[in-house]
Amino acid sequence: MSCSEPSGPAEQAPAFHVWPALALGLAAFLANFDVTAVVAALPAIAGDLGLDVAGYAWVMDAYSLSFTCWLLIAGALADRYGRRRTLLLGNLAFAAASLGCGLAWNEASLAAARAAQGLGAAFVVTGGFALMATTYPSPTSRARAFSWLGVTSGIAMAMGPTLGGLTAAWLGWRWIFLLNLPICGLICWSVPRLIAEARDPAPRFVDLSGMAMLTGALLLLVVSLLHVASSPAASSAGFGLASLLFATFIKQQSRRVQPIFDPSVFANRTVAGIALLLTAVSVGYWALLVYLPPFLAHVRGLETDLVGTTLLAATLPMLLLPPLGGRSVSALGWRRHFVVALGFMAIGNAIFAVTLVSNVLSVWSVIPAMALIGSGAALAHPQLSGAVVALAGSEQAGMASAATVVVRQASFAIGIAALGATLVTTDRPDAYSLLFLTATIVCLAGILAAAVLLPPRQRGEPSEVTPAGPSPFEGR
Repeated sequence: MSCSEPSGPAEQAPAFHVWPALALGLAAFLANFDVTAVVAALPAIAGDLGLDVAGYAWVMDAYSLSFTCWLLIAGALADRYGRRRTLLLGNLAFAAASLGCGLAWNEASLAAARAAQGLGAAFVVTGGFALMATTYPSPTSRARAFSWLGVTSGIAMAMGPTLGGLTAAWLGWRWIFLLNLPICGLICWSVPRLIAEARDPAPRFVDLSGMAMLTGALLLLVVSLLHVASSPAASSAGFGLASLLFATFIKQQSRRVQPIFDPSVFANRTVAGIALLLTAVSVGYWALLVYLPPFLAHVRGLETDLVGTTLLAATLPMLLLPPLGGRSVSALGWRRHFVVALGFMAIGNAIFAVTLVSNVLSVWSVIPAMALIGSGAALAHPQLSGAVVALAGSEQAGMASAATVVVRQASFAIGIAALGATLVTTDRPDAYSLLFLTATIVCLAGILAAAVLLPPRQRGEPSEVTPAGPSPFEGR
């Protein structure tokens, strides 16, 4: 056919090539699996390295804080220097940091290596997300590619604790990190062969000072929360300085032509409501997930491999229920859907709190409570991204999406610290009652936010529904 001949409809739709999506899916798998797999091994790590509650929390927060803050500028650097190059350099950093985690000898060395992992993951995730858009330019092929990534991400989130628990029990917790190395090697080999380089001809401003201020504010807030019981005066000073840094950051960003975090989007009550829902899910499920392994190990007396298997009650819904969430939004509308989802989470956390206070905790309450919490999170978590796009308005959707990613990640880190602050010790049942009560209250606040701030469904108005499956690049 000559160049002047029109193409038929079938020829206009480019063929879908699955291998690039699978290569980028490895990156999504790695970023999600490393978080959830480590959760199940935390009691073994804490026992081996002699970590207290604060040290236990830092194993997760060092990664999460680093990921959150580097995420703010990783996109601008990817646009400027090349998205494939950014992904590959991030992958290299993640591999080196994983080796450092596997060789860690104390709390400080493990926390430093985890922070380096978070840096690498931020560049892998950002580069992968951008490459997905350039590799699959048509909406149809892009949707199929993201569905592959969603499945990969869902498997990592659902199976991570079980596989992590089995790995820690059979090989030792260090192998959870060392097993990242062959996956990183496969990414390094496959991505240059399957995916072309891409960059933005007009790259964004790299706001290092903004990132530094937000990093300092979050770091001070987490440290102050973790040490509020042992050093109340120092923690009060830390809270004050964190508030000052955050206020300065907000003021600076409001003056930027291209802010990395635009606070004005939260003047929209719907976006503010979604941010509160993100916080509720991050604290009431993701941060809580960090403390379920020591609860199951020390309170229920389970071995590491059984801890990982038992956690399936809370994580398997994240793989199975997202399609039901899409249908629920269509049937109920955004407001009622999130009220129901957060209601499940509140009830599950309340069951833990009540049975611990009443001293009637049993396996017949633990498994259903975990399943309720996991089911509520599985219904809410994937739909929150769709709610931002559908409800924020087209002129704010892009920045609102970026801002809520930061809220999601920061809430996870702060939630780990806040729940950790309620724990005096990890080996007594009564020590966990305040933790579950706090999670219950946060979920109830999420229900209130959904009921008050999200718009009611208009009769006859179709709901916009996000594609089924967890977003592969949302992290926690």
